[in-house]
Amino acid sequence: MDETTASTKESTETSVDAEAAGKAIEDSRHAGKLRAREAMLHGPIFKTMMRLALPTIGVLVAQTLVNVAETFYVSRLGTEALVGVALVFPIWMLMTMMSAGGIGGGVASAVARAFGAGRHEDANALVLHTLVVAVAFGLLFSVLAIGFGSHLYQASGGEGEALHSALIYSNFIFLAAVPIWIVNLLSAVLRGIGNVRVPALVTFIGAAVLVPLSPAFIFGIGPIHGFGVAGAGIAVTLYYCAATLAMLLYMASGRSGLRLSLTRLRWPLFRDILKVGLLAALNTVQLNLMVMLVTAAVGRFGVDAIGGYGTASRLDYVLVPILFGLGTAILTMVGTNVGAGYIDRAKKIAWLGTAASVAITETVGLLVALFPGLWIGLFSHDSTVLGTGSLYFHIVAPAYAANGIVFALGFAAQGAGRVGWIFVAGAVRLLIAAGGGWFAVSVLGFSQAGLFAIVAFALIAAATICAAATLSGAVWPAADETDPARRRGRPERRPSAKPHFHSKPDLRG
Repeated sequence: MDETTASTKESTETSVDAEAAGKAIEDSRHAGKLRAREAMLHGPIFKTMMRLALPTIGVLVAQTLVNVAETFYVSRLGTEALVGVALVFPIWMLMTMMSAGGIGGGVASAVARAFGAGRHEDANALVLHTLVVAVAFGLLFSVLAIGFGSHLYQASGGEGEALHSALIYSNFIFLAAVPIWIVNLLSAVLRGIGNVRVPALVTFIGAAVLVPLSPAFIFGIGPIHGFGVAGAGIAVTLYYCAATLAMLLYMASGRSGLRLSLTRLRWPLFRDILKVGLLAALNTVQLNLMVMLVTAAVGRFGVDAIGGYGTASRLDYVLVPILFGLGTAILTMVGTNVGAGYIDRAKKIAWLGTAASVAITETVGLLVALFPGLWIGLFSHDSTVLGTGSLYFHIVAPAYAANGIVFALGFAAQGAGRVGWIFVAGAVRLLIAAGGGWFAVSVLGFSQAGLFAIVAFALIAAATICAAATLSGAVWPAADETDPARRRGRPERRPSAKPHFHSKPDLRG
């Protein structure tokens, strides 16, 4: 009897110890989440912004290097394989930009605003809603790319062996569309609560795996048979499937500060994601369409002119990782403060982030405007290419600060949950640069200098619209939209200095 009592007592004590340990771990996670929220609501703005931005910038640079390495590997297979991959690249980039920056921006904005408002249940529920959105968009891209890829790549000029290579590569790449969307959108969820470490870790591990894995599947090594251009797609697919499993397990564990669990799907939470995400995704479409149409206008001056414009404008894409990394930090901090009702602080974050973005872009712009050969000379020494590229830099590069304004204030508007005017700015830029540029060259007989002046004017016009909308308050929610008590008709209660979490979510408004 004594032994039984002792055994029962020991079992009870073990159970209590395990429960206490579990509670301690949960309390530690909760405290870490509160510290992250406290830093965004009350900490030094610039320091917090850089802490959030730098890992994301590192992630995007790593992804860029992986793409460059893969292009190099495929080039060893011959021109047809290289052209085939190039035909797929614009669609791949469109999907990546839409998932990471478009719909992903909507996800990060919704999570950040719920996090800032202390709506813990909503923030947790948004994880499952994000997963549903990722699966839906991933399936859409898979169906369109695999089902209609042949028509799409033929319309882009693909034929013969190059078209065959494009279809093989595309089919394997877009088989992984759902995992790619899941990884990118769950990374956006984590960025929404200020957790940039885990997305960075997943990407860096992916880079470390893909750089040796791609040539192994492309050319073959040891027992692995070489699959040619299909091998590049197989390597990407395997990585994203593994990354998806890791992200799902991590989110289900609750270690992130949020937990993936089954809950009732609610339209207001989908709306919170899509009202920002869809317009932000259309902005990425506008940007890519503008580049394509301006390239077509430049093409009227000859193939070498396209080479010069393409080489120069490639610098714009090189700046994107920096602007995107800084922009996601602005989005998270603005969204958290808007959710908490700290609109004045959100405005300070937006303008400080814009100042940093302008400093980076204008420094680069002035440098290449004065010394265009520093960049163009890396790719070509042809006189026509150098001439067109230098002319582009002389005219457009001094206006690069406007691009910094558009990016920074665009992300701030996503964080605030109001991107209507940012979409208008993108539409105006597209209309002036692409429509106006083509008309000026084709009908009015403008020179290259005239075309590039129109491109620069379009960029300045878009920045002016973004700045005017931000200064006028059009992108900022009214007080009754950020305070749950006022939305319910009760007296206003300002957010407390200490972070807290409401026990029940508020979905009105």
